[in-house]
Amino acid sequence: MDDPENGQGTPAIVAEHLYKHYGDAVAVHDVSLTVGVGETVGIVGVNGAGKTTTVETIAGLRTPDGGRVRVLGLDPRRDRTALRQVLGVQVQRAALHHALTARELVDLYRSFYPDPVPAAELLDSVGLSDRGDMRFEDLSGGQQQRLSVALALVGRPRVVILDELTTGLDPRARRRMWSAIERLHADGVAVLLVSHAMEEIEHLCGRVVLVDHGRVVAAGTPAGIVESAGATDLDDAFVALTGRDLGEMR
Repeated sequence: MDDPENGQGTPAIVAEHLYKHYGDAVAVHDVSLTVGVGETVGIVGVNGAGKTTTVETIAGLRTPDGGRVRVLGLDPRRDRTALRQVLGVQVQRAALHHALTARELVDLYRSFYPDPVPAAELLDSVGLSDRGDMRFEDLSGGQQQRLSVALALVGRPRVVILDELTTGLDPRARRRMWSAIERLHADGVAVLLVSHAMEEIEHLCGRVVLVDHGRVVAAGTPAGIVESAGATDLDDAFVALTGRDLGEMR
């Protein structure tokens, strides 16, 4: 497996033995993962496998029942103020003010940071330059998704968590978002990406973590996982390792 620290000291993300229960339901059971500085790591699993709970716990949006998380050495719960300055998060169900325009939302988020990305540059990066005056509620689902990604990047974060980055996007918009992630990688930003699109994972991620029933069932490079599973591609490897059909992921 690749060295998760990439020879650059403290890893960007360290999650050790995470547990999260909801009543009798186990969402995350002993999940550990590491993302190195400047590395893009993918998390893959069927719906309900524990992917979103894992990344929301790492981001400090949920409190784990057990385990330890550090983001650039910061505790997401204890060091919230400091973490906001270095971590950008895009989740599936963003709670944004529907009456504000796209540009107003960007300007609002820009006010939280000392050196934010210019609004015009940010909207252009996600293909929304011509939608700045539209209210959030009037944007299409895909446009709302792209705006949520823009808001995650507004503060020039050093670590970014993205949950289902391109769900609902057309092929052109998807490729544009991929380019945005590739630029983050080139700039040394660490990215933790949740996705059900194997093509996306193979294109963007140096390593991948397969999660099933709240547990890590495999971790490594996409090619390494395919080889260890005796599969022909990552889709087949997922089925071989979990016994799940990929149709369950959608």
